[in-house]
Amino acid sequence: MMNKKQNIKELLDGVSVEWKSLGEVAKLTRGRVMSKMYLVENIGNYPVYSSQTANNGEIGKINTFDFDGEYVSWTTDGANAGTVFYRKGKFSITNVCGLIKIQDNLKLNYKYLFYWLSISAKKYVYSGMGNPKLMSNQVEKIQIPIPPLKVQSEIVKILDNFTELTAELTAELTAELTARKKQYSYYRDTLLSFKDDEVEWKKLGDICVIGDGLHGTPKYDAKGSYYFINGNNLNNGKIIFNNKTKKVNDSIFEKHGILFSTGNTIFLSINGTIGSVSFYNNEKIVLGKSVAFFNITSKKLDLRYLFYFLQTSYSKKYYEDKKTGSTIKNLGLKALRQFTIPIPPLKKQKQIVTILDKFNTLTNSISEGLPYEIELRKKQYEYYRDMLLTFPKDSDESN
Repeated sequence: MMNKKQNIKELLDGVSVEWKSLGEVAKLTRGRVMSKMYLVENIGNYPVYSSQTANNGEIGKINTFDFDGEYVSWTTDGANAGTVFYRKGKFSITNVCGLIKIQDNLKLNYKYLFYWLSISAKKYVYSGMGNPKLMSNQVEKIQIPIPPLKVQSEIVKILDNFTELTAELTAELTAELTARKKQYSYYRDTLLSFKDDEVEWKKLGDICVIGDGLHGTPKYDAKGSYYFINGNNLNNGKIIFNNKTKKVNDSIFEKHGILFSTGNTIFLSINGTIGSVSFYNNEKIVLGKSVAFFNITSKKLDLRYLFYFLQTSYSKKYYEDKKTGSTIKNLGLKALRQFTIPIPPLKKQKQIVTILDKFNTLTNSISEGLPYEIELRKKQYEYYRDMLLTFPKDSDESN
């Protein structure tokens, strides 16, 4: 990265920039409605892109195409409104996508336009009525700085390189994490497999008080003292809070709250995504119905032993066999109370826990390191991208 900042300044030094609205330099169109049945009945080799961001926006392939060439597309509706993509080749888009065709390729580079809109488009999204939108009439207003084509190409080259390096780093770290997790799962399952004469088998309902949270939606209060917890708040033994976590006030807790014991209670997600396990560590929370709690009542059961056992392949198979529901799966409390688990002597449990704690720490350190490393690269990329795409804007050029 040495001298990169200096090189960028040299690249942009004295560059003349013309500002134009996107509507002046490009033609904007929309996609068409395509149902799931249409995709099935017309399956083929040409991709169809929609409003999702996963899989580069692709939702299927059909035997025809509506567009052929180089374009920039954007998502018009929903949570991903304002997300832009660089498109090239033969493809189609749905009605929740817009498409940009540059009028003069000798003045504006598609990749350059893509990178610029990656910064600008989100600023024009309208979020009224609860459904974010970015329609063509707004996109047409976006101001585009247009330096000489040679400068645009150099900017694209630099940013493409950053994108490639970030992708390579992510792939390497993800592969390392996957290998570690497989190794960890193997040793965890091995350590928690027993012969019948080595253990005592007990139903969870006989050694724990098992219940779940509030059935229904409480009245939320942004100024409340208690977080309202669902299954997606459970992660790697911890309760995770973010800006989407709802809060409730004291009156809701007094009516629906459950008292837990620190060092004696474990939570398990039982609705939708089933099987995430976390400890209770004295957080101020109210549970939703998608979380079951286990208050250990037997002195023969170690808390961390239960934490690890509930994550084994043996346990996950039980969840899979006992879950019910069609669209959203649910694991019932009756099934959890009937779940029979092996209980070795307490000394043996603690020995197993000591070993698994070490594996867990190693795996988690990589898990935490992965997003941290990616975030560093993302910030570095955004820093240089913004530097490359920062141009002076005279008032008379913006009109």
